[in-house]
Amino acid sequence: MSGAKGKLDLERIVFIGRTYEEYIRMFDLLESDLIGQSILDCPAGACSFTAIANRLGGEVTAADIAYYYSEDELADKGAQDIAHAMSGMEKVQDNFVWNYFKSIEGLTEARNAALTASTKDRRQTPQRYVPVILPDLPFADEAFDLTLSAHFLFMYSDRLDYEFHLETVKELMRVTRGELRIFPLVDLSCKRYEHLDRLIDDLVRQGFTAEELEVPYEFQKGAKQMLKIRRAELFL
Repeated sequence: MSGAKGKLDLERIVFIGRTYEEYIRMFDLLESDLIGQSILDCPAGACSFTAIANRLGGEVTAADIAYYYSEDELADKGAQDIAHAMSGMEKVQDNFVWNYFKSIEGLTEARNAALTASTKDRRQTPQRYVPVILPDLPFADEAFDLTLSAHFLFMYSDRLDYEFHLETVKELMRVTRGELRIFPLVDLSCKRYEHLDRLIDDLVRQGFTAEELEVPYEFQKGAKQMLKIRRAELFL
């Protein structure tokens, strides 16, 4: 179990990841934004961003509670989760926009490609993949130029309360000297996170700037905005 006992049962983890290309669109990035930059992906799951961005000249660290488990355990879990998710996709496909992915088969191929790349990279460079339990992170203050957080915060607002969201964002900003980008801003029912305005107000009061920006990516209907957060003093 690689130290995972008592952390989170593997059956409670959904280990499905996005591709590097999705990350570029979700977070409205250019490849030139990555070169020579220290980047945190948290929670990174089975995404291929870390593997590919490092090859292109970034310095990316992936963090996730799932990494308490071994590569083999997560590869098996990921394959099972993808198969399960795709088996039910036809029933809910109207909840998605099929412009980027043209078919369920194309989506399945992308999810498997992300899992394969992530698993291979973790085997080759395990030091890049750090097990964490949010809202606590084992990194120094302002350790990263850029932090990306995809498909976790706000999506699970039915089981993660407002205080967890606020404390997690503050912790992600603690380890970030540049900016934090969060995507998407909707919950699992495709509705905008109900406490987002409150969160933005609280962040502004604590010395941050936060703005909602549209990105060139939408798969889950309504999920086409990210939140960009920076320290207000960066603009002085």
